[in-house]
Amino acid sequence: MPRVDTTCGYDCDVVVIGGGIVGLSTAYAISLAAPGTSVIVLEKEPAVAGHQTGHNSGVVHSGLYYKPGSLKARFAVEGAREMADFCREHGLPYRSTGKLVVATGSEELPRLHALAQRGREHGLSVRELGAAGIAEFEPQVSGVAALHIGDTGICDYPAVARAYAKLSGAQVRTGGAVVSIARRADGVTVGTTLAEVRARVLVNCAGLHSDRIARMAGDEPGVRIIPFRGEYFELSDRAAQLVHGLVYPVPDPAFPFLGVHLTRDLHGGVHVGPNAVPATAREGYSWSRVSPREFAGTLAWPGAWRLAAKHWRAEAVEVRRSLSHRAFTRDVQRLLPAIAGADLIPAPAGVRAQAVGRDGTLLDDFAFAEAPRTVHVLNAPSPAATASLPIGREIAGRALAQLAG
Repeated sequence: MPRVDTTCGYDCDVVVIGGGIVGLSTAYAISLAAPGTSVIVLEKEPAVAGHQTGHNSGVVHSGLYYKPGSLKARFAVEGAREMADFCREHGLPYRSTGKLVVATGSEELPRLHALAQRGREHGLSVRELGAAGIAEFEPQVSGVAALHIGDTGICDYPAVARAYAKLSGAQVRTGGAVVSIARRADGVTVGTTLAEVRARVLVNCAGLHSDRIARMAGDEPGVRIIPFRGEYFELSDRAAQLVHGLVYPVPDPAFPFLGVHLTRDLHGGVHVGPNAVPATAREGYSWSRVSPREFAGTLAWPGAWRLAAKHWRAEAVEVRRSLSHRAFTRDVQRLLPAIAGADLIPAPAGVRAQAVGRDGTLLDDFAFAEAPRTVHVLNAPSPAATASLPIGREIAGRALAQLAG
């Protein structure tokens, strides 16, 4: 694709709002698909990867959980393989660990078998295990059956995001929040707290603020971001020796979160969690962080009430675990009986940007929308980091098509 002329009053061809792993992978993909295309990435924080990218467990997901044919399934399977290759090629930390998905009771066996079938449909390495097979991989983990998934690992996603930024050649501007967007027939002007940026095409990868940025651009996304805080603990040094790799429960298909799981990190520690509780601010990393304006916006969205009506029982369990250390400990002990409450040390939380429709539907797949001169990423929660390379190509393709048009 020929380079677009930027000598007629434009600062760049494409401006990307959001310096997380998705926004930076988009800049990287543009540099590969159309060398010479100028890109500016705007990030309101002092550094990139400050929110969802920098507040996760570092797991490279296999794609096991996602519906066949969905973007999540396709991009996660592709992305997991590409992420391993990318880390090795660029000297970034990566460790292949495998994963156990453990059924702790017979009532979970039908769901476990369904997951095994889904994994095989995705072309994954899936091995079904009984209790003795679990002990082969995780001697301290309790369960009646499990799946061993070989196609997974752990990496350092903030380091990956920084590598995307460097390799893209994009100009990354940090420390300036977007305050206005003006769209014209031939381009977009983005006002920030630091300066204006004039571009031919805008890409909205704002994560927790993506719906707000879409509305600022004059586009009604039809969804709102409802923030869910994921609360983690880490295991004491003693208890961390009880876990060798990644251990997950069988997920509830009616709830979009994977449940409390055990994940070994690159430094030898083990994280436990997360809870998934409604956050009272878009960047609400604790119960004490409250934004009255943002929380009021959540409550004003009809979908938030309809979501609560559908899932109140499951969410009540999550909130109870959040408020009760004893309840959280008991839940972890279903997988790892040998731990005690004193083994669970509070760790930094994360916030998931979950798009919710007006009818209360949780968007289950990655979601994008386009309008003249704009591309919006409306839903990109986990496994977006794993899938960041194929997601970046998808978004880049849409932005470059708008440039060409």
